[in-house]
Amino acid sequence: MTRVFSGIQPSGELHLGNYLGAIENWVRLTDRYECIYSIVDLHAITIPYEPQVLRQRVFDMAVGLIAAGLDPDNCILFVQSAVPEHAQLAWLFNTVTPLGELSRMTQFKDKSERAEMVSAGLLNYPILQAADILLYHAELVPVGEDQRQHLEFTREIARKWNARFGDYFPEPQPMIGGGKRILGLDGVSKMSKSQNNTIPMLGDAEETWAAVRTAVTDPARVRKNDPGNPNVCNVYALHAFFTDPGEREEIEVRCQTATIGCVECKRMLAEGISARLDPIRERARELRAHPDRVHEILAEGAERARAIARPTLGEAYERMGLDPAAHD
Repeated sequence: MTRVFSGIQPSGELHLGNYLGAIENWVRLTDRYECIYSIVDLHAITIPYEPQVLRQRVFDMAVGLIAAGLDPDNCILFVQSAVPEHAQLAWLFNTVTPLGELSRMTQFKDKSERAEMVSAGLLNYPILQAADILLYHAELVPVGEDQRQHLEFTREIARKWNARFGDYFPEPQPMIGGGKRILGLDGVSKMSKSQNNTIPMLGDAEETWAAVRTAVTDPARVRKNDPGNPNVCNVYALHAFFTDPGEREEIEVRCQTATIGCVECKRMLAEGISARLDPIRERARELRAHPDRVHEILAEGAERARAIARPTLGEAYERMGLDPAAHD
């Protein structure tokens, strides 16, 4: 089967943007491809963090992914740092990566402008990302627009390494649309914890409503009897994911004719979100009650991942004139 790889940072509580933008698609892909998914904790330590918080976030991320439908019988799910070959291959790729190309990466420039201290890890982030993908000879990578540059960088590293040491690593292709950009509650920026504009994926109905009720709607609609424009309302856009098409069309007409208010529209969205996510939330509660099962799934996933990673790194060592047994 065609192999797919993708990773997600344990950056905080899972939210609707994670679910709609990546996780829901990841689950669908497991029916069609050989899928390898990683919680990329090594990427998470490129910015300031608290160790205990990181451990909890890794566990919480695993709970959310499994609860959302990533069945360990249908995919490989593991924590990046449990497979040391990721970091080892990244070091090998460091030796063929021009410094100038790293410093021109858009995400590095954006993040370094906001950081008090710019670490070498932040600069080398795309090299580790390339190692994540190429370690498993992944052929497809689901990406959103914000990751296209990094995937092209991965393809470039594969070309440079292959030109120097022989054709070995494939150039992975993007799965366009595999990472939707979901706008947050402000209706302007991408849904993100750092922007404080998210709807929690694993929250209860009360938390969902508390978040949705703050969402920005059509700014021109000041009063309930003002006609609205659903095309500029992110609440209406989110209805596309959770509301029956016929009901959504009715909401559109009622908004344009001022026969439904924004609060009622938000309430319907919150109810739709809870109806879809309640089964996931229940599975998450069960997993939290049995943490050993979560750790067992991750450990088994790491073992399966290493079974693929070890020979890949061994071959890379061999071709680069290193001892292929040295990494065991």
